[in-house]
Amino acid sequence: MKTAVKTELFASKAPLEWAVMANGHFYTAQIPIDTEGKVVDGGIEAQARQTMDNFKHTVEAAGLTMADVTQVLIYVTARDQLPVFNKVYAEYFEAPYPNRAAMIVAGLAREEMLCEIVAYAAQP
Repeated sequence: MKTAVKTELFASKAPLEWAVMANGHFYTAQIPIDTEGKVVDGGIEAQARQTMDNFKHTVEAAGLTMADVTQVLIYVTARDQLPVFNKVYAEYFEAPYPNRAAMIVAGLAREEMLCEIVAYAAQP
């Protein structure tokens, strides 16, 4: 059975949930938007931090912790953004770290977005 995770994030007009739980697993995708649904200014560091803040909020709204996260997929729009994203990302996790992949993509859903993550976690 799939259930939506209720968050305080901006309610998207798109047909999506910010996260769902199903069979003891957590699924989410997060982007660098503020409480008004606007992509934050300030370049990759500001966008990475907003994305990770949104992610942490969503994980906690599901009754989980960052230690429960099992895999993260990172998308950035330029190779030189990845070290900056990594620096911010490292502030949110402790060993043992989630499994992870990073991809450089030509673009994301909103032109001004520089990053996005997809992540999974397991209920303890």
